[in-house]
Amino acid sequence: MPSSPFLATGPSTTHVRDRRADLLVTLAALALAFWVTSGMWRDPNSRAITVNSSDQALFEWLLAFGGHALTHGENPLYTTLINVPDGVNLAVNTSITVYAAVFAPLTYLIGPPATFLVILTLNLAATAVAWYWLLSRYLVRSRLAAGVGALFIAFCPAMVSHANAHLNWTAGWLVPLLIWGVFRLRRPGRAVTGGIVLGLLVAAAFSIAAEGLFFTALALGVFLAVWALHPARWPEVRAALPRMAAGLGVTALVAGALLAYPLWLHFLGPQRFHGTGFDPLIHSEDIAAYGSYPRRSLAGWAGWGTSLAPNPTEENSFFGVPLLLLAVACFALLWWRADRAFRATLAALGVTAVVFAVLSWGPTVKWNGRRFDQMLPFGVLDNLPVINAALPSRLALVVAPVIGLLLAYAIDALRARPPRRRATGVAWALGFVVALLPLVPTPLLTSVREPIPQFITTGAWQRYVPPDGVLTPLPLTVDVYPDGQRWQAYALAHRQGEFRIPAGFFLGPGGPEGRGRIGPVPRTFDSLMDQAGRTGLVPIVTDGSIRESRADLRHWGVRAVVLPDRVHGAKYDVDEEALRRTATALLGPPERVEDVWLWRVPD
Repeated sequence: MPSSPFLATGPSTTHVRDRRADLLVTLAALALAFWVTSGMWRDPNSRAITVNSSDQALFEWLLAFGGHALTHGENPLYTTLINVPDGVNLAVNTSITVYAAVFAPLTYLIGPPATFLVILTLNLAATAVAWYWLLSRYLVRSRLAAGVGALFIAFCPAMVSHANAHLNWTAGWLVPLLIWGVFRLRRPGRAVTGGIVLGLLVAAAFSIAAEGLFFTALALGVFLAVWALHPARWPEVRAALPRMAAGLGVTALVAGALLAYPLWLHFLGPQRFHGTGFDPLIHSEDIAAYGSYPRRSLAGWAGWGTSLAPNPTEENSFFGVPLLLLAVACFALLWWRADRAFRATLAALGVTAVVFAVLSWGPTVKWNGRRFDQMLPFGVLDNLPVINAALPSRLALVVAPVIGLLLAYAIDALRARPPRRRATGVAWALGFVVALLPLVPTPLLTSVREPIPQFITTGAWQRYVPPDGVLTPLPLTVDVYPDGQRWQAYALAHRQGEFRIPAGFFLGPGGPEGRGRIGPVPRTFDSLMDQAGRTGLVPIVTDGSIRESRADLRHWGVRAVVLPDRVHGAKYDVDEEALRRTATALLGPPERVEDVWLWRVPD
């Protein structure tokens, strides 16, 4: 990784020009972040991201629970507020503990939905600013080059698709800081201070985006291995190796001390699991997706988008053919102009991109929606611990920063030594426009979601559920029915007290072959409610199903069963009438309280 001089050493006119460039890039980053999330800003409390309202509800709950745990002295990484009586191990879920703690005052002030939106918007803008800082201060001389590279990385198709409610993956600002922290260890005298800083960054990254930290570590490992093996870098590697080893040792001590309990919970704690609740065959990248366009882009708006991703939140490549060709051209230009030392960097970048692109294709080949039997490297690695918890499609997230770096390096080289022929310069400029303009993002799709019922917002629930008692909405809370955790988040953030719920949207044990699954293993009562709400048909109710359903409610300790007039279905509409008739057949006639139907469950 080459290191360029700081531009602050230039003359005063350069100072002014550079500060203006810094301001312009920052404003552009903020403008694009607000543009992408603009549909939510119309009314953060009533609007939801259309394609992923379930994850949005989960992150809102995590923010509310994290703030509540902090202010009430509770464990932020394990809770029995959901999935009673077993609870949930949040260390093996996406707990965003740092965000929950840092933004707790804002969550209490404006509520979880608005805080979620603030973090999502800041994530996108901060990712651009952080990459711009790394590029402009350490890697390239041209502020234009740094700005183009940074804005591409922060608003590439993968980042925009993950802006569909993923607070963890949109925290891309962590990556350039981690890269800076690692390479800073090369400097003499930085082993202790550099190791401490990097250890703090690792701990923060683990607590915000553990999977992203893992991918960053893998990518840096591949890059450094290729970079260090290049003969032109051997003298530098021999000189820096002892310092880096010492610094990484300090990093391990600091991060290990801070993460000792979370790591114990993750690998040895209750409600742990191995693997994930997602099928790697489904969540792998279609090879054709690399040359396709994403849906939330100008190309998608023009009708050129495709549906090759497993879902709209996982368009992890989708660069389009023109950008792939431009990246190859940039690599060729840089290789042709580079000295031996910089070719080591280019080789490392190229190998890293290829390795992660191939791994992102998953266990077997898939082309344009068609699956083939040809085994790929991920099919072998999928059996390894930790790796088997990663979704292969997301490994493509490493490719976007590599392309962004190539774009920045190429612009920097072209500005430092422009082509002799004007036509060549025009061709390069046109190539950048043709490759990048179709990828300009369009706003996320949003829609109005069902409001939290007055039964919750007025605190009326407290009359029917004792302190720390159990309440369940109908249908029971899972990923496709997120209402229960939305209600709970409101109660926690508005200091109404705690009520617990069965089930919930989380990853836990119970999947095939000991792997994880989404939510708890279904029981009779929640299966009947899911069937009624999803199909609109009242299932056949027998004496046996009544006994089993009431036994389920006793197992969970439920005191009140609640059905609002309007239920939010994250994937499909829910039939409230079928739910009411089914619950009545199982539990008897309900009573009307505020704006909900309520069934009391005796002790």
